[in-house]
Amino acid sequence: QVQLVESGGGLVQPGGSLRLSCAASGSIFGINAMGWYRQAPGKQRELVAAITTGGTTNYADSVKGRFTISRDNAKNTVYLQMNSLKPEDTAVYYCNVKAFMYLKRYDFWGQGTQVTVSS
Repeated sequence: QVQLVESGGGLVQPGGSLRLSCAASGSIFGINAMGWYRQAPGKQRELVAAITTGGTTNYADSVKGRFTISRDNAKNTVYLQMNSLKPEDTAVYYCNVKAFMYLKRYDFWGQGTQVTVSS
C-alpha cells in the first residue's frame, strides 16, 4: 500500500506565497520522478512542475520564475514553493509520484489540496 500525503494548501491573497508538501510512504521504491499537477474547475489536469531523482526540473510556462519544486529523496518528499501567486493559480493541486517497481511503471496520486488565490 502506497500513500501520498499532501499538505500546505489554503487561501492566499494575490502576490502571496504558499508551500505545498507531499510525502510518499508505504511499500514504495524505485521512485524516479515526483511532481505536482493542478486542475481548475472546468479545465483539464495539467502539469505544474516535476523533478527527477537526479534533480532535473520541468515547469509549466505559466509558473516559471514563480514556483520552485524540490525534493528530499531520503524522505520521499516533494515540495512546491509558490510565490507571486495569481488568481489563475487557483486549483486543486495533486501530488504525483512515478515509480518503477517489480518491472512495472506506477503512477501514484495524492488526494489533492485546494489552493485559492483571492482578495
